[in-house]
Amino acid sequence: MIPFANTLPYEIIMKDVYVAECPFCHSSSVLLPLKISELQSIREGKKKLLVFPCCYNKLTIIDTDRDYLLADSPVRPR
Repeated sequence: MIPFANTLPYEIIMKDVYVAECPFCHSSSVLLPLKISELQSIREGKKKLLVFPCCYNKLTIIDTDRDYLLADSPVRPR
C-alpha cells in the first residue's frame, strides 16, 4: 500500500507541471522542472531527482499517476 504521506498532488497546465504548494517552503503555484514525457518514464520505473525552484530542496520521485507524484520520503505531515 502506498503511504499517503509520500504523495504530492500535481496539475498539468498548458504542458507545464505545477504543484499547488511547495512541501518545503510553502510557496504557492510552483512550476516544476518536469516535462510531460518524463512523467511517463517515471511511471515506467525510472526515478527522478526533483529540485524545487523556489527553495532548492530535493525530492526523489519514484512513481506517478494522473494526479499524484510518489516520493521516497514523506512530504506531508502525518
